[in-house]
Amino acid sequence: MKFLRDTLDKLHPLFAKGGKLERFYPLYEAGDTFLYTPGEVAKGSTHVRDALDLKRMMTMVVVALIPCVFMALWNTGYQANLAIEAMEKEGLEPFFDWHNTIHTTIGRGHDPGSFLDNFVYGAIFFLPVYIVCMTFGGICEVIFSCIRGHEVNEGFLVSGLLFPLTLPPGIPLWQVAVGIMFGVVIGKEIFGGTGRNFLNPALTARAFLYFAHAGQISGDKVWTAVQVAGKKMVDQGGEMVEKVVPDGYSAATALGQMAATKTPEAMTGITSDASTFWSSFLGTIPGSMGETSTLACILGAAILIMCGIGSWRIMAGVCLGAMSLSAVLYIVGSETNQMFGVPPWWHLVIGGFAFGTVFMATDPVSASMTETGKWIYGILIGVMTILVRAINPAFPEGIMLAILFGNVFAPLIDYFVVQANIKRRSLRYAT
Repeated sequence: MKFLRDTLDKLHPLFAKGGKLERFYPLYEAGDTFLYTPGEVAKGSTHVRDALDLKRMMTMVVVALIPCVFMALWNTGYQANLAIEAMEKEGLEPFFDWHNTIHTTIGRGHDPGSFLDNFVYGAIFFLPVYIVCMTFGGICEVIFSCIRGHEVNEGFLVSGLLFPLTLPPGIPLWQVAVGIMFGVVIGKEIFGGTGRNFLNPALTARAFLYFAHAGQISGDKVWTAVQVAGKKMVDQGGEMVEKVVPDGYSAATALGQMAATKTPEAMTGITSDASTFWSSFLGTIPGSMGETSTLACILGAAILIMCGIGSWRIMAGVCLGAMSLSAVLYIVGSETNQMFGVPPWWHLVIGGFAFGTVFMATDPVSASMTETGKWIYGILIGVMTILVRAINPAFPEGIMLAILFGNVFAPLIDYFVVQANIKRRSLRYAT
């Protein structure tokens, strides 16, 4: 490590002010501080010292996301292998794409009962999305840093991992590139970069794709890695004819199934237990790659809360708001809107509710910062999530729109909380 440190020190004059590569100092600084702690420290009694700087904070968020990443790899492969198995049982021969070709080449089969097989197959889908996201989003970060002469913000390490976890496995890679660039540039950089954005960049990127390319990010047919198409021999007038079946297999998310049925018990899925609460809690259901497992999100929440990064008040507020409104709708009921019949506890384990609550709503930049404001902010998001899910049948998922709505109101919430405190203190100390 001493050799690496000495090499970086020798390169420093080239990137320092007045050096030949001065414009590219953000690149040098990003690599240096990624490998080592910053060489400059605050001095004097006026400074607040904390071992958890921005870089370490973002690193801990990445660590908290590891359970969701592992679940994304395994469940993506699991759902794909289940799809292939179901198609083969129906006599369909799947049309393999390049993912399947690579998967077969490395010597694995399509066994949904094999942990390694599911994990490897899921990685073939997830890793390209993650690499494209980090590459194109990172380029935007570096360009803005070089133009402004600022450091490369570590916040992108989190946004670059959050965004792929919110996407379906079969999304075209060019849409991943366009989406993350939109999120980084429009959602963050034009406002000054990390710490100055009022919207969550990862959610901004997903919202852009959600409305610009809805066919590839929503609907019943996007939630399995195998793009369903196959061929089957059928009997036509006593003669066996090969028939192309363009949609041989598809799977809806648990939330989408609930929107189309009266109760969770009436849901049908690709496995016999896909409609159970336990399956939804563990995440063995179709959905975005990293959002399906509530258990993985709870593990991440524990890490964030213990490190003092994620606000438990916001998480509790979101759950409280969602449970309260969904309980009211459940009691009132509706003969025309099936989502009214979804029990409150089911809302906590379906869709991206847990993922959004833990990792998106608690974004320290775009969320409320006052203690009272965090409760109001969280409850607002929870209520809006159920409103979108239950009242608006066009959007079965509501957590994404609810968090962006909360981001917009967070400054206003903090303003009124601060003003209320000022007024209360003025009355207390009035003479």
